[in-house]
Amino acid sequence: MKRMSILFFLFACMIPRLFAQDMATVFVSIPDSFIPQLESEWRKDLVDLYTSGKEAKLQNMMGGESELKKLTPDFISLRSTERTTIEMKLLPLINNTHIICMITTVEGPVADSRVVFYTTEWERLETSGLLSPVTGEWFVREGVDLTQEDVYYALAHLDMDLIRYELHPEDQTLSAYYMTPLYLSKEDREKVLPYLKEEPKVYTWEKIQFK
Repeated sequence: MKRMSILFFLFACMIPRLFAQDMATVFVSIPDSFIPQLESEWRKDLVDLYTSGKEAKLQNMMGGESELKKLTPDFISLRSTERTTIEMKLLPLINNTHIICMITTVEGPVADSRVVFYTTEWERLETSGLLSPVTGEWFVREGVDLTQEDVYYALAHLDMDLIRYELHPEDQTLSAYYMTPLYLSKEDREKVLPYLKEEPKVYTWEKIQFK
């Protein structure tokens, strides 16, 4: 892991120095294929509506509704469809450049997120060097005896990892929420919840990766 961090450090230092960009510029510059519901001109309209203090909502190309929920110089939250939310954050590197963290969360019926990183020129970066995704094991309370039969059979219901990731507008943290229990029946959920932590896992951006 340390070697991977060093390699990314060297890579980051080789990224061309770009003029500072704010999130509004980044949002408008997204390749249309990333958000097919909204072409660049429509994204610009949303930004203009938001910055003018109006409701930043319009009908998208799929016939649904898209809404710009929040926009700051380094953060954006967009409800692109009824079931899909996109969050982005500009993260500073050690050489005064930035990369983009983009989180797409789909409700289907339980929220699950995909986290991807890009340069400000929309070249995809390898996620593994920037974030170690949390697994369900992290959310099991400390001290739980996994050898007990009732604990074992209760936790056996957690046979997939559904994780909702959220960026924070005010700082450079990322929270991971364990959503798998919500996928279970009420009866099975009541069995597993006593063995699970209530709090999310919180990552902090430290110049070259989330830790």
